[in-house]
Amino acid sequence: MHYGVSKESGGLTMNNDEVVLMKGNEAVAHAAVRCGCDAFFGYPITPQTEIIETLALLKPWETTGMVVVQAESEVASINMVYGGGGAGKRVFTTSSSPGVALMQEGISYMAGAEVPGVIVNVQRGGPGLGTIQPSQGDYFQATRGGGNGDYYVIVLAPASVQEMADFVDLAFELAFRYRTPAMILSDGIIGQMMEKVVLPPMKPRRTEEQILKECPWATTGRTNGRRPNIITSLELSSEVMEQRNLKLQEKYRNIQKHEVRYETQQCDDADYLIVAFGSAARIAEKSVELCRDQGIKVGLFRPITLWPFPTEEISTMAKGRKGILVAEINAGQMVEDVRLAVDGALPVKHFGRLGGIVPDPQEIVEALKSKLMNND
Repeated sequence: MHYGVSKESGGLTMNNDEVVLMKGNEAVAHAAVRCGCDAFFGYPITPQTEIIETLALLKPWETTGMVVVQAESEVASINMVYGGGGAGKRVFTTSSSPGVALMQEGISYMAGAEVPGVIVNVQRGGPGLGTIQPSQGDYFQATRGGGNGDYYVIVLAPASVQEMADFVDLAFELAFRYRTPAMILSDGIIGQMMEKVVLPPMKPRRTEEQILKECPWATTGRTNGRRPNIITSLELSSEVMEQRNLKLQEKYRNIQKHEVRYETQQCDDADYLIVAFGSAARIAEKSVELCRDQGIKVGLFRPITLWPFPTEEISTMAKGRKGILVAEINAGQMVEDVRLAVDGALPVKHFGRLGGIVPDPQEIVEALKSKLMNND
């Protein structure tokens, strides 16, 4: 197992190294409290509601001072995150596909105003209201900047309950490092399934003095003799707005240079690659095992950051292979990025299930054989 970049339930009194069994959604809530989060603003929607319920049970306002608010809507939630992040606070929201669609204007505003914050999307099937069953149909929405304008958000794709916990602190670190929204793109499989997890150690929330030092751009209400900070995405001058956009694009190039994360398994001698993210990658691990048992040399490439996407790494990994199968729980979205990375050097085929149907590992094996090996 190889990582392109090293990756970084019970009550609040559990030991730091205690292994506990919990859902992915529950792990997000526990991790948020433990990593010094200042506030949560959210609205219930299946299949992510356990995050809100777990925070209500933990009552962190009594122990760490963390604020937990059930907002009146998803639109209200993301704008509360906008305000809290603008004050330099570690704040986040969670939702599921239709709810995140409602947040897109606020996410675009945050990107344009360079306000950090974390959004967790526990995906469900669509389009529209769709189904409460799991899906990976929000890949385009997450990685293409679902709101208006030229922007991106950092997108992390967990494939386990452990990563659901680990990625909360990582998402905050990246969001504040680059002053940008960061998204954890999960789905109903990872959110609802239970696994053993080691929760992160407790760390205190930052003091106001620490926030002033770490976030000199923040609107904290304390100017200390300087001019007041103004956070906005609005510029009425086209020339000034162009410079703001150019600054954002330079930041995005810097993120692409330094923050690509991915995982590979059994790729050294592979004739074929399966590329998959999140829960589909978990399923594809078994598919690789089944292929190997049949004498078919297959490896797995799992993007961990969906944006920035590991384009160069996939391009390099594709050299000398016979073909790539992209396995997703959607109609074919990440496959477009894989095809762009490969640039026609070898066949890239897609396999996916829709409507909340979770594919079986054997289905992926059969798809690889029929779509790639029948032409050998």
